[in-house]
Amino acid sequence: MIFWCSFDSEALIASSHETVPHGIASLIIGAPAQQSGSRACPGMNLRNVAIIAHVDHGKTTLVDRLLQQSGAFRENQRVVERALDSNDLERERGITILSKVTSLTWQDTRINIVDTPGHADFGGEVERILNMVDGAIVLVDAAEGPLPQTKFVVSKALKVGLNPIVAINKVDRADARPSVVASEVFDLFAALDASESQLDFPVLYGSAKEGWMAASAEGPKVSMAPLFELIIRHVAPPMVDVGPFRLLGTILEANPYLGRIVTGRVTSGSARPNQAVKVLDRSGNLIESGRITKVLAFRGLERQPIEEAVAGDIVAIAGLPQATVSHTICTPEVEGPLPAQPIDPPTLAMTFRVNDSPLAGTEGQKVTGRMIRDRLFREAEGNVALRVSESAEKDSVEVAGRGELQLGILIETMRREGFELAVSRPQVLFGRDPKSGELTEPIEEAVIDIDAEFSGIVVQKMAERKGEMLEMRPSGGGRLRLVFLAPTRGLIGYHGELLTDSRGTAVMNRLFHGYAPHKGEVQGRRNGVLVSTEEGEAVAYAMWNLEDRGPMMIEPGSKVYRGMIVGEHTRGSDLEVNVLKGKKLTNIRTHAKDEAVRLTPPIRMTLEKALAYIGDDELVEVTPKSIRLRKKLLDPNERRKEVRRQEAQGVGSD
Repeated sequence: MIFWCSFDSEALIASSHETVPHGIASLIIGAPAQQSGSRACPGMNLRNVAIIAHVDHGKTTLVDRLLQQSGAFRENQRVVERALDSNDLERERGITILSKVTSLTWQDTRINIVDTPGHADFGGEVERILNMVDGAIVLVDAAEGPLPQTKFVVSKALKVGLNPIVAINKVDRADARPSVVASEVFDLFAALDASESQLDFPVLYGSAKEGWMAASAEGPKVSMAPLFELIIRHVAPPMVDVGPFRLLGTILEANPYLGRIVTGRVTSGSARPNQAVKVLDRSGNLIESGRITKVLAFRGLERQPIEEAVAGDIVAIAGLPQATVSHTICTPEVEGPLPAQPIDPPTLAMTFRVNDSPLAGTEGQKVTGRMIRDRLFREAEGNVALRVSESAEKDSVEVAGRGELQLGILIETMRREGFELAVSRPQVLFGRDPKSGELTEPIEEAVIDIDAEFSGIVVQKMAERKGEMLEMRPSGGGRLRLVFLAPTRGLIGYHGELLTDSRGTAVMNRLFHGYAPHKGEVQGRRNGVLVSTEEGEAVAYAMWNLEDRGPMMIEPGSKVYRGMIVGEHTRGSDLEVNVLKGKKLTNIRTHAKDEAVRLTPPIRMTLEKALAYIGDDELVEVTPKSIRLRKKLLDPNERRKEVRRQEAQGVGSD
């Protein structure tokens, strides 16, 4: 039996003013006053809404404006821009990595809003969030239109039966085309097999930056009130079941004070602190039994403990150390689990190793294999899109994830925590066709927006990487939109090459498409590298003499060691060089101009660029202060032996 339920506004006052140190994943709930299954309650209504969109289309800025205009902040309260992007990395990159939640009140209706990641690498968050809300706002850039991650999140929303609201954002841009974009969104919904009711979606136009939404792109440019009213009118109140307490774990968080915290929507019954509960997995097996220590809820951007949460609420529960995402938390008398969707499997893996270079331990504090291993397994507890397993290699752990960005974010986070480690090149996870036994590999849909003059070189490079072009069409302003299906292997490291080919004007977006038969050999990096033969500090004179051999990746005075990569060779083979060799001094006079050494600026390697650049026999050494490239085997004699061994194996297999 299913009822619509609303809640009493008086019960929203928390019993304690204690502020719990908050992390990423709890959500405001409406409060009790009666048993679940009641038909109607006078007072406050409740709406649960997710905001979903492509990365950088303005989700977090929109939430900022909704919070400000609903009165969630005092008039004199100082609030940082993009308040929900609380993570340092999120602020620097301007993207949302972890789902954040907040709550606001508009005309006696409490609206719970979830800001979800727009990048497909963090799609594990999006899939779970959509199962605990009743509506979604699909935000689309008025100039760029629907992009791959828009398609990704919309397909997930339609699949779970949500009727989205479409908001066309950034209509203040000079190149905005709101009416065309609205038609493109309709075409996208139709292509994703949306139902009749889903195709009949309401559309609003506006600018989150300027703080207005309206039914027309021309305005009135007043406030966000039209969006608030549309949410209340279009999004249904939460549906609740009759029965004892049940909650499906949706978001996971580790808190240093409260331990593991699981957030989800209460499907039936009510939850109170000290209540006896048990945890069931997706198959119905008992994981653990225990008691709830805290029931937490958001008030604006702050989290507070509450005394009771009833059906329809979204609430965070502490006190169950083994509960995780997709587990059902319920009272002891419940026998079966709630249905939970499986998470898409990871497509890329890389090996995290102990840093064994001569400079190990000079810049970081956390360097041992045990500390690295514990940190990675702790990360896997709160991130179900990651898979961490023991590696066959000594002092190493294999980490599998959704994409390069997700794994790069993890490495950057560990680096900032003081870890030193070495990581291998990302490797694609192959599969087998269950019927034919044929080898399969992950395929991605790549959408490239580029100036028309550069389209030829892009099509050529994508063909070399086994990409198949599906579509080429104008996207306005003398630009083309190219759509390819290409193997993930071929796209690793291509982004930097694309920017070089297009003089920095191209924009590429990628989305996991599925598994397909193996496409054959894909050509990797064409150039070899310059490898240091000595240990010490690089000398400008030696680097100046080596400039004809290729561009450098280090500056004069940089610490180098034997086996470290110091530059890129102009040819296809590796070259061992000595960057410590100084000028021989004599008693013969020379012109002053001979003393001046002018070096070409070195190639700057970011973490993502380094991971994409290295070969299979190379590693990226990551420390809190430096990113260095090195050979896996530092000794040149060992490297030559390994090459001969691989050649012998190749001949033997032939």
